[in-house]
Amino acid sequence: MRTLDEYLELPYAIVVVHDVDEDGNSGWVAEVEELPGCISQGRTPQEAVERVREAMRDWIAVALDDGVPIPEPRAVEDFSGRFLVRVPASLHADLVHNADREGVSLNQFVTSALAGAVGWPSKRGRPHAKRQSRAAQRPRVQQ
Repeated sequence: MRTLDEYLELPYAIVVVHDVDEDGNSGWVAEVEELPGCISQGRTPQEAVERVREAMRDWIAVALDDGVPIPEPRAVEDFSGRFLVRVPASLHADLVHNADREGVSLNQFVTSALAGAVGWPSKRGRPHAKRQSRAAQRPRVQQ
């Protein structure tokens, strides 16, 4: 089992999003994707990241103390870049038609459409998109 410091050295994905509350107050929210509930806020993106790193320390320490499994970062190398998607025949036809109209292959068209839908490649640094937290049974730490 890893130590607290060893976990903190791992390349966890931190998502930083701009947030405006119902009163119009503006700030930034940082969340560690792999550690459900590990979230913090700041007036600037840098402050939000600094605070979420403190939250990570607390989140991991509580998990270690409680014997809760700690998710490790997902490595890009774990993905082949290939997957199979089943779509309705009419959607398949529309995709082929649009790819032809754009003068690109179906694969290139679908790759571009998917990339645009998730904001990739700008998400490599993950500056603006946020996923819903998973597995609420893990420790929650907020600062």
